[in-house]
Amino acid sequence: MKRFHVHVHVNDLKASIAFYSKLFAAEPARVEADYAKWMLEDPRINFAISTRGEAAGVDHLGFQTDDAEELAELKARATEADMALLDQGETSCCYARSEKHWVTDPQGIAWEHFHTLDSIPVFGEGSKEPAAAQASACCAPTSRRKPVGVAVKPASCC
Repeated sequence: MKRFHVHVHVNDLKASIAFYSKLFAAEPARVEADYAKWMLEDPRINFAISTRGEAAGVDHLGFQTDDAEELAELKARATEADMALLDQGETSCCYARSEKHWVTDPQGIAWEHFHTLDSIPVFGEGSKEPAAAQASACCAPTSRRKPVGVAVKPASCC
């Protein structure tokens, strides 16, 4: 089963942790000096925030798979649909070692498909990306670094 993933850049980690903990009625599963993550079951989502981005907003979306077979299915689907795919293979970032690849939608929104292999004690280690890229959230492709979110006014509607 897949888990929806959202990564948001925030300016104030402490205030954002307090807000999202109240919103989700749950404490984060992991908190670091620059990062927090909630692994919620209802809805089934991996929601992460970090202060590593250039501007506040949604950095990327994605699917976290429970196993390598699901990840391979997502990769095959993207390949068959002739989507441009960036295969990072095994990489370490966002305090985890994962197998991952990326696709980008027509608006430039990055979608991360990944299977987490293990937890690591630092944001990123041994990444295939240059140091500047590691400073961004979850080693997002260098071609798409700016957050995609827009501020929503209280009177706005979908």
